[in-house]
Amino acid sequence: MGITDRFRKRKKREFKTESIKVTTELEQLCGKDKETYEALIHSIFLDPRKIDISLKDAAEKAKQLEKEKDFVRAVALYEIAGGLAIYEGNVKKVAEFFSQCEKLSQDKKYPILKDPEKAVAVARKYYAKYLEG
Repeated sequence: MGITDRFRKRKKREFKTESIKVTTELEQLCGKDKETYEALIHSIFLDPRKIDISLKDAAEKAKQLEKEKDFVRAVALYEIAGGLAIYEGNVKKVAEFFSQCEKLSQDKKYPILKDPEKAVAVARKYYAKYLEG
């Protein structure tokens, strides 16, 4: 048996993998409503109590940066303000802040603007279940 014979007839090993679908708490709360899940997955804070800036300060700083034409940082702060507004349950502010984000970053869409009331309601359930308990 030569050295090359070892490599010629090598058996292929087959590995069987099983995919396990793990659902998150947010997916469970949204159920089959994929639009609300998509709206929240990119905008909700899992624990907004750990955010070091207040809603008011984030909004004021974002407006100031918008006037200074620093749109990238302004969008980031509007997103933070929007996430904090979700936590507070303020639908009007959620719509306002994410509308500003969409206006300033014209290439990015914010699905939360389709139905902010439903998204905030699901977020309130999430926060009641996982942050208050």
